[in-house]
Amino acid sequence: MIQDNLIKVGMADLNVAHLTGVLKTTGLGSCVGVTLFDATARVAGMAHVMLPTSEIAREGKLNIAKYADTAIPELIRLMEDLGAQVKRMVAKMAGGAQMFSFASQSDTMRIGPRNVESCKEMLSRYQIPINAEDTGGNYGRTIEFDCESGMLMIRSVQHGVKEL
Repeated sequence: MIQDNLIKVGMADLNVAHLTGVLKTTGLGSCVGVTLFDATARVAGMAHVMLPTSEIAREGKLNIAKYADTAIPELIRLMEDLGAQVKRMVAKMAGGAQMFSFASQSDTMRIGPRNVESCKEMLSRYQIPINAEDTGGNYGRTIEFDCESGMLMIRSVQHGVKEL
């Protein structure tokens, strides 16, 4: 992708772009990169979700970008501020890998799959369709989301480059 207007999204972070720009996040292992796009308003958003629910938060001041249940509503709000409408939004997502294998398959060790489930649940609450996803597996990903085209490019060492 052309890197002239790159907007970085860090871990447990989110950001939006209007008209132009490429949103990029790295280090998606068990984390999920959720992208939202309103093609009519040409507004895009990306959240780098680390954990499924803010109910487990222990930090003093809540980082709303860290959790699926708080990041997605905030991303929607920021996009609406730029003229996007929920009814026109579509989602794409990547990540949610199970990076390590454990003898115990307890739910607390399934962070990647739980992150994916939680993101899907939040998108469903807003009736935002998921147009494409590259989730699961046991490998990391870097993603770039183009605000002009709505194309999601996924890079991984093991699987090369994919475009969704």
